Amino acid sequence: MALVGLWLLALALAVRQAAAVLRLPQDERLVDLFAWIGDNGVLRVHGSLYDGETPFTGTPFAGLVLKPLTRAAEQGLGVAWTLGTMLLVAAVGVVAARALPGPVPRRTALFAVPVALSLLVLSVPVRNTFHLGQTSVLPVLLVLVGWLLGGEQHQRDRSAEHTGRGGPLAGAVRGKPGSLRKKAVEALGGKAGGVLIGVAGALQPATLLFVPLLWLTGRRTAAVSGAGTFLICTLAGWAAMPDDSWTYWIHHVAGVGLGDPADATANQSLHGALLRAGLHGRPEAVLLVVLVAAVSWLALRRAVRYARDGQLLLAAAVVGCAAVVASPMAWQHQQLWVLLAVVGRVGRRTGDRVVWPVFVVMVMTLDGTALVPKVAAFGVLGENAVLLAAVLASCAVPFVLRTSPAWADPQPSGPLSRPNLMLELLLIRVGYWAYSYVRGHAPDSRSLAEGHGHQILTAESFLHIDMEHSLNRLAARTEWLRDSCDTYYTTFHFLVPIALLGWLYARRVPQYRAARTALSFATLLGLVGFWLYPLAPPRLLPGQGYIDTAHGPQDLSNPDFGALTQLSNQYAAMPSLHVGWSLWCTIVVFMITRNRWLRALGVLYPLLTTYVVMATANHYLLDAAGGVAVVAAGFYVQRRLARIRGGAAPAEGGPAAGAGRAAADADTRTEPATRAVPGPSLPGQSSSEDRRAPAGQD
Repeated sequence: MALVGLWLLALALAVRQAAAVLRLPQDERLVDLFAWIGDNGVLRVHGSLYDGETPFTGTPFAGLVLKPLTRAAEQGLGVAWTLGTMLLVAAVGVVAARALPGPVPRRTALFAVPVALSLLVLSVPVRNTFHLGQTSVLPVLLVLVGWLLGGEQHQRDRSAEHTGRGGPLAGAVRGKPGSLRKKAVEALGGKAGGVLIGVAGALQPATLLFVPLLWLTGRRTAAVSGAGTFLICTLAGWAAMPDDSWTYWIHHVAGVGLGDPADATANQSLHGALLRAGLHGRPEAVLLVVLVAAVSWLALRRAVRYARDGQLLLAAAVVGCAAVVASPMAWQHQQLWVLLAVVGRVGRRTGDRVVWPVFVVMVMTLDGTALVPKVAAFGVLGENAVLLAAVLASCAVPFVLRTSPAWADPQPSGPLSRPNLMLELLLIRVGYWAYSYVRGHAPDSRSLAEGHGHQILTAESFLHIDMEHSLNRLAARTEWLRDSCDTYYTTFHFLVPIALLGWLYARRVPQYRAARTALSFATLLGLVGFWLYPLAPPRLLPGQGYIDTAHGPQDLSNPDFGALTQLSNQYAAMPSLHVGWSLWCTIVVFMITRNRWLRALGVLYPLLTTYVVMATANHYLLDAAGGVAVVAAGFYVQRRLARIRGGAAPAEGGPAAGAGRAAADADTRTEPATRAVPGPSLPGQSSSEDRRAPAGQD
């Protein structure tokens, strides 16, 4: 059923992507393709490919190949081109899934193809390719097939030569194990693979980096045929279009300057990054040549190592990432190589192994600014996220070799081990980005939100708990109280939970796992509330006399007032996550300490937060009740998950209990006895004072 579900998901994503293109008007879909083949498109006129208002960005050989297809592409603009691109994407997914280094369990092999297709369709390069009508998927497919064609057999023959054992055909010639088979592979698969890579290089010059990879891995026949094919295709372009070839290869140096400005953030190459950093002219050119040479050398050296280790797909991804880095123009539709680097295994612990694939998938599916905080110091990382991932994959990330014991048997990450900090920070940042995105895109109909506001006021009046108006008036006319409430509202909401999470991560790992899971589910439930029940807070409810203490008097007659500062959806008020997160902090304080003063402060925090959100006219009292409900539900879900996993995090009664109790848990793994664990219970644990667990369970 899971396999069927994955295939249905992949199909739904593919259909959605195709529909997103086909439902657009014809002059708005496949914008690059339309510019090439329109009435004044560069592929229809007899002039230069590179002199029009929308110049061709491909190689002259690419223009030579596409020109005969112009009329057919125009007649079937949309359906045929989109379906053809979808087939190319599907072929890349199938080839990549089939190229996973063995031995691959049967279940993994079955799940690999739909997972690969889903990731490809969700990735920015594929989405950008569909939108533009580009042909960038074709060179990737040609290189993958060319590199893998005969590559696996070549590696087996090399291994047989070193060990003195060959296949059935190799035994035909004594003293030369594998020689006949090797010649057959080189003559057929090697030459054909080289030809495919040569054609890909003629379409996208950066992929020529695979030619030296073929040579360095011993596939010299393929390398020669690849270089020869590239020369033949390029010379054919020179013969047919000498002026355009001169413009592309000499004047624009392999396409530099064609299309959008090279310093645009969509150009994730070293050239683009150096231009964005303010370097120009000869200093930039010299530094670019040095850096490109260094990246290419390191990438080829690493790729040869992984190829000899039997990880052909990873070797291709490493060199492909180097091609993205080295290419003068690496636009979004040309960055698919970075996603293929997800196949590399990194880390010796199971908890560390997911960091790299999660990072790569996020970089290739989200905007770079979603991965870093909105701080000026991190802005450079955000706008160069894809380039950073490509450099890491090609030059730095220590991928595990198949000969390493950690390849198939990584060290387990138990409930007492500290989660990977990089993964936690990445998930927290992306989680907050998703929270802000969903909150900002939740339904924000003013009439609906104001109607819900009147419902809340009516319910509170019936229950005799409508105290918001008096609290707001008191704060508005008392300057020190107003300023204190506004500062409290904008500061403590983030500061206290982040500080507690950091302390738990550093000192109380089991509690950190439980607490962050509960907080995540509580926030998710809060988003559901924002979406299902848009609610105008008191300060946005006309005619009720509430005062916005932070922004002063507002013109509520303005029909666009609901946008307010245009930063978020102001009708996301039910439940109050200010109150919910503060209650989460109280529960965490009770989890980690028995100190009466700290617990008293913990109890005071949500009470004070509840007062502040009402005094500033940002929430109703029932919003606070909603915040309490989602936090309670979050801890309940965490507890159920802990029971499903068969165990819960151990309790800790005081600051010094962590190390001793962890040691006691370790001791019980070798003693056939039961143990008593006193102390306050946590979510997911029994509430009894003495919990007995079988030996060996944490």
